[in-house]
Amino acid sequence: MDIQRPASVAQAKKRRQITYGVVGLVVIGLVSVFLARLQPAAPSVERATVWVDTVKRGPMLRQVRGLGTLVPVDEARRWVPASTQGRVERIVLRPGVQVEPDTIVLELSDPQVQQALNDADQQLRASEADFNSLKARLDAETLNQRAQAAIVKADFQNAQTEREMNEGLAKDGLVSNLVLRQSVVRAESLRTRDGIETERLKVSEQSALAQLASAQALVDQRKSNLALRQQQVNQLHVRAGMSGVLEQVPVEVGQQVAPGTNLVRVADPTRLKAELRIAETQAKDLAIGQIAQVDTRNGIIPGKVIRIDPAATNGTVTVDVALEGELPRGARPDLSVDGTIELERLDNVLYVGRPAFGQEQSTVGLFRLNKATGEAARSQVQLGRSSVNTIEILGGLAEGDEVVLSDMSAWDQFDRIRLR
Repeated sequence: MDIQRPASVAQAKKRRQITYGVVGLVVIGLVSVFLARLQPAAPSVERATVWVDTVKRGPMLRQVRGLGTLVPVDEARRWVPASTQGRVERIVLRPGVQVEPDTIVLELSDPQVQQALNDADQQLRASEADFNSLKARLDAETLNQRAQAAIVKADFQNAQTEREMNEGLAKDGLVSNLVLRQSVVRAESLRTRDGIETERLKVSEQSALAQLASAQALVDQRKSNLALRQQQVNQLHVRAGMSGVLEQVPVEVGQQVAPGTNLVRVADPTRLKAELRIAETQAKDLAIGQIAQVDTRNGIIPGKVIRIDPAATNGTVTVDVALEGELPRGARPDLSVDGTIELERLDNVLYVGRPAFGQEQSTVGLFRLNKATGEAARSQVQLGRSSVNTIEILGGLAEGDEVVLSDMSAWDQFDRIRLR
């Protein structure tokens, strides 16, 4: 038999249910608010996989670095061009051997050059024969003229003596005035002829000298032409032209070459400089005379900047460094090197290792490490002047702070990371 419950009991049960529901809703709301206010869990990063550096204060050496090669100084490398056209007959030496100025590297042939030499020799012989013939003829004419002048002079001297004698005799009345006058006229006539013959001899000698000078000029001209042709024939034997190492012979046997074609390149391996390629963004502070160091992978050579290319090529500026130390073993032209140039020394500055991303005079976000919690929070850091491995800190960090310098682009959406 069912017993009916009182109405008060049902109402009490209903109130309890409402109370429980309200309490549950309140608890759910409080939990939701609490969870909403919780920060997302920081991702974990292996400390061994990132680079952490400590901010320091003190002197900082500003440097720039660039790759490059060793090359001979300008006067220590030479191309030997072809002086005339020809065909390569024989390559005597190959690159890599030591050569002297007179060392024959290759031989050319050109029949026209040899024919020109023979023609020049024959022309010289003909002009020398003409000169000798002319000289003999002029010498004979000069001798005849001298003989004629000598005869006239002798006649004049005899006439002068006869005149003086007749003048003496005429004073004593031993010679008539007619005879005296005849001797005077004859002496004066021979005096005039003697002067004319003397002047004629002088003119004849001057004319002979002029003709001989003209003939000698032709001989000298043909001697020069013969020397030129002989030089061209000699240059068919291409020589190194300087002491050093044979670097290149960019021709083959049978190849036809034109005048001016580069045939041989020789360099002195003991006189080298470094050509460094510095990024154009780092080249603004470069100056002539700055100290440099060149790493050949087999030794470091001190040097000094001697030239800065005024134009950039492919994003780099070429800088020439004169080497001031002894070259290590293995140093040779075209050897790849790594060079460092000292820009300036900064005293008492705040600096840290150079981060993976971030140029000088810019602001970047770096993760600063909290030693107590093991977490690293992103901080905005103002960067100043930079060097190869370090960069100046202008704001955002203090001495002793530890920051992550590795590439953290994979965690750009996080402001905190945990290093484990």
